Amino acid sequence: MTTTIDCLRRHERTTVLATALSLVLLGMVPTANALTPDEARLLATLQKAHPGTRFTSVSRSPVAGLYEVWMNGNVAYVAPKSPRYFLFGRVFDTQAMRDITGPRLAQASKSIPSNGTASDLASAGVASIAFDQLPLVDAIKTVRGNGERKVAVFSDPNCVFCKRLEPELATLDNITIYTFLVPFQGEATPIAVWCAQDRESAWQRLMLHGDNTLLGTAAVCAHPIGRNLALAHRLGVQGTPTLLWADGSRTEGYVDRSVLQARAQQTSKEARP
Repeated sequence: MTTTIDCLRRHERTTVLATALSLVLLGMVPTANALTPDEARLLATLQKAHPGTRFTSVSRSPVAGLYEVWMNGNVAYVAPKSPRYFLFGRVFDTQAMRDITGPRLAQASKSIPSNGTASDLASAGVASIAFDQLPLVDAIKTVRGNGERKVAVFSDPNCVFCKRLEPELATLDNITIYTFLVPFQGEATPIAVWCAQDRESAWQRLMLHGDNTLLGTAAVCAHPIGRNLALAHRLGVQGTPTLLWADGSRTEGYVDRSVLQARAQQTSKEARP
């Protein structure tokens, strides 16, 4: 005899699988990933809890009880029993002395050249835009020195790699940095940064010192966060941080000061008429 509980369980499984199928058809999960019921259930839970985040893959990790969750170029580890908590970082097997996360990050970065030129990006099907055509009024502007060199950074204040990048950016001189806040991992903090009385100081204090006291949390102001997200999608920005240089090329993910310095110098020369 079919009970009411059985019907509810069948309905739950059908809903979870239907949600996962919809996400696959929308391109939000690679079709190569054949989701198990547990993976599909976790994916549906995460998508419901974070509608502004684009989850691209969910799979069981080598660590019991943890799943590897990809949000474009960012990876986190999530326990289905506590999906509100995201663990950012690398998983290392101390017995085999093997970095498990590193090769996965390297594989993901191959989809678009990390230092691709404008022609590389166009051949990869990524929209290109001249630097001076970017809606720079929607970005936080930071000028150091004479500000001659220019870079635009798509950054999420909830992104651990963005927080690692900011101290490196802070060491550069004679540069203008335009920071486009994007809500890949939720919009509350990006909005609070933008609505601060001094958004540049609020951003620096938050990202360099973990100090959120300057954020504008009292009231929501008119903000460009939705426009920035649409711009990121249009430009094929798949994760944070992503840097767009003056010559139209880009750098994806965390890089150290030496790489930033070289790229800033090179792209500044190439951008000159």
